[in-house]
Amino acid sequence: MDRKRYNITIIILGVIAGLGPFTIDMYIPGFPQIVRDLNTSAALVGLTLTSYFIGLCSGQFVIGPLVERYGRKKPLIIGLIVYIIAALGCSVSPSVYFLIVLRFFLSIGVCVGGVASHAIIRDLFSGREMAKAISYVQMVFGVAPTIAPALGGMIIASLGWRYVFLVLALIGLSVFLAVKFYIPETKGEDVNYSLKPKDVFRGYVEVLKEKQFVFFALAAGTTAGGLFAYITNSPFVYIQVFGFTTAQFGWIFGFNALSLVIGAQFNRIMLKRHSIVKLLLMMIILQTIVIITAVAGFLSGSFSIPVLVILMSVFWFCVGGIFPNSSALALQPFTSNIGSASAFIGGMQMFFGAVSSALAGLINDGSSMPMLIIMCVFTVVSLILYATGARIAAIES
Repeated sequence: MDRKRYNITIIILGVIAGLGPFTIDMYIPGFPQIVRDLNTSAALVGLTLTSYFIGLCSGQFVIGPLVERYGRKKPLIIGLIVYIIAALGCSVSPSVYFLIVLRFFLSIGVCVGGVASHAIIRDLFSGREMAKAISYVQMVFGVAPTIAPALGGMIIASLGWRYVFLVLALIGLSVFLAVKFYIPETKGEDVNYSLKPKDVFRGYVEVLKEKQFVFFALAAGTTAGGLFAYITNSPFVYIQVFGFTTAQFGWIFGFNALSLVIGAQFNRIMLKRHSIVKLLLMMIILQTIVIITAVAGFLSGSFSIPVLVILMSVFWFCVGGIFPNSSALALQPFTSNIGSASAFIGGMQMFFGAVSSALAGLINDGSSMPMLIIMCVFTVVSLILYATGARIAAIES
């Protein structure tokens, strides 16, 4: 693949990955408008987010085998068509119940993009080159959370919440055209791949027999758990506990996302000098030190808000390197069942993200401590899993 084709492919795959945060972050500022316009409650509007995450978590395991059976491109195109139709449906929803259902189908479209893009990268690359490619995608993906809330806020303020979904449909259409005309098919249809439930289950069992995959996939999931604990609880911590305005929080969150982009770029450069395993362990050790420092500062009473902001940005910086490297190491052992393996990685991230978010809500005491404790627990577990996985990778290499 020449450099121009490589860059186009990576940018498109990055935009596909960015559909996820765009689909979440753009419409959230419109919750109060949706409540008034659809004459409903905040709790029911919140279910539009719940149904989306249910689809993200469960849909991955269905889509993985489809990507194995029908190739990468056809499911991706169909998924984007589903996304576009669902987004248009959301824009004209007559009730919150329609919106809840259609948000589920939006997540299915996002799921196909996530599974297929990882499978495409694994088809095209291996080892450090795969980690570099995922780092590039992570850089493009990281831009989405920095601009999505602001863009959504402007659209809602000037045109209303329904136009957010029209914009998402246009984004989906643009990605659809880019995929159709620029993304190559990296694996054709496999007519021998069975979609019978028993055979699909057996395929996932085969994936789980690979120890290196299991440890790095679970570690990526627990890393996502720590990250989601921050994403879902940081608005409460910064706005209600620390007294920041919504705009100030937006700047802080944007700085976090920028840190992830910088971390992905740093990771890509450092892969020229260090092995994936070594660089991954460096990142997770730094992340563990950062979150333990934050917890210790809170417990000792020497807590400083500016220091916390900096520490959380370093935490995101580490994620920018951890996700590409862990995904590359998890997928490295496979030449078949790549779609199923990619689906399992994404499913684990959504599962642990949901668990951490729920835990933070259960133990909320009106301070930042629950968020920090949950982030710390998930990060330490990740370190243990990564260290074990690194030992296995070294033994099997």
